[in-house]
Amino acid sequence: MTELRPDCVVIHYHEIALKGDNRPMFVRRLTDNLRKTVQGLGKIRILTPRGRILLYLNEETPWLILSERLSGVFGSANFSPANRCSTEPEAIEAVIDRLLDSRTFETFRISARRSDKNHPLTSVELNIRLGRHVQDRTKARVDLEQPDLTIHVELLQREALVYFEKLAGPGGLPVGVSGHVLSLISGGIDSPVASYLMMKRGCTVGFVHFHGHPHLTKASLEKAEDLVRHLTRHQFESRLTAVAFGEIQRLIVLSVPPPLRVVLYRRFMIRIAEEIAHRERAKAIITGENLGQVASQTLENLTVIQEAARLPILRPLIGFDKDEIIETAKAIGTYSTSILPDQDCCRLFIPPHPSVAAKLNDIERAERKLDISGLVKMGLETVERFEFVWP
Repeated sequence: MTELRPDCVVIHYHEIALKGDNRPMFVRRLTDNLRKTVQGLGKIRILTPRGRILLYLNEETPWLILSERLSGVFGSANFSPANRCSTEPEAIEAVIDRLLDSRTFETFRISARRSDKNHPLTSVELNIRLGRHVQDRTKARVDLEQPDLTIHVELLQREALVYFEKLAGPGGLPVGVSGHVLSLISGGIDSPVASYLMMKRGCTVGFVHFHGHPHLTKASLEKAEDLVRHLTRHQFESRLTAVAFGEIQRLIVLSVPPPLRVVLYRRFMIRIAEEIAHRERAKAIITGENLGQVASQTLENLTVIQEAARLPILRPLIGFDKDEIIETAKAIGTYSTSILPDQDCCRLFIPPHPSVAAKLNDIERAERKLDISGLVKMGLETVERFEFVWP
């Protein structure tokens, strides 16, 4: 008997189910994102019966490619390759028999759910019948706590779905339900993770990268491009705006006491990023800052940096430690790129002893020596834009 190919994918969501009257809007967005996800994989029909989303596959659908794509769709709690059949118990047993041909296990359980309450068997009755069938066929024992194999059966109105596996989705909310934000992305570890976490909360994310040109090479920009390209799989389209920041840093150095320079660099980055955010209609700025990691990220310095902003500055990593950020970066696939050597503008013209508690009065006094609007305009005049599309 040939192996039974899945002809359907069952996608379950969790957080979306808690949205009450707004749930249909969230489901529509998730469905739209799934349509983009399966582009190029042949004709795949998408249905949305209550509590789940179904992808009806064609015979040529490449399962490995599809499953890899589905694993990155925010809003999905889990997804399962399934097989469809009629709701008669005999038909369900026949599908189970086919799926069991390549399985070895000592314990199992049946997990049957009945959406159609008109079916002649209750969920409990179906569990008992299918359990006896599997026992007779395999001699395996029933274990309701820690079985080697769980056989899932979902009874819908016109068909039954049978599957064994639940593959983890990333959870969260569908990208696009929470508005547009702009992320300050470096070539380092933290900011790509922060961007990922905001996508997971349903935001579409634009990116801005500050590089040290003309005083450094654009190596960090190449890393930022790779990182944005990787993250675009979660939101399908991304824009990266690159800003040459090296000359602005040099002019700050000429006029500002060394301990204040790092905070001033960050304030000017925020000002320039806000202008870009307004052009993109972004509602907030995202950074990879977390409390106490470096000199500019003390509570005092973060407060002074925030003061330069009009838009909200969101810091998803504020309470993370470095190990937690690294583990997340590894899990989402950005770590190997982030640790490549580059010439980061954050290391350009850095004083040996930056202030860890800059006072706003001192910062404002230092900025009076600078042409603030002129430096912001200088940065905006260097802008380069890069567009990314996935898949």
